[in-house]
Amino acid sequence: ESGEGGERSMRAALKHAGLEPADVDYINAHGTNTMADTIELGAVERLMGDAADKATMSSTKSSIGHLLGAAGAVEAIFCVLAIRDQVAPPTINLDNPAVAPRLDLAPNQARHRKIDVALSNSFGFGGTNASLVLGKVRD
Repeated sequence: ESGEGGERSMRAALKHAGLEPADVDYINAHGTNTMADTIELGAVERLMGDAADKATMSSTKSSIGHLLGAAGAVEAIFCVLAIRDQVAPPTINLDNPAVAPRLDLAPNQARHRKIDVALSNSFGFGGTNASLVLGKVRD
């Protein structure tokens, strides 16, 4: 798997929101602590391009587990809270990433940073991919 479906999902969500990848400050990864995490990371890095090093991506599933059908809703709430509080939640127990990421994966520690736009990914077996863009209201 190349992550092409996830990348298309994220691009479509950004297009619908009228935003560019460089506008994204925080990504809540689907991140289930499987081999698919590396595929998702690659898709996000392709999406973000040169802006990858400016974004933070974490998996809140590392803290709460996989809530199955409720996961997407709860992770969207995490994104709303990240925007409200200007804090990217950590990816706990991330000590040895399988690859060297270009994004900050917030290993084991939250990041206090500017977050105006968040992207939440929910990816499933067989290509059931959904991405949601949330952001502050612009004047």
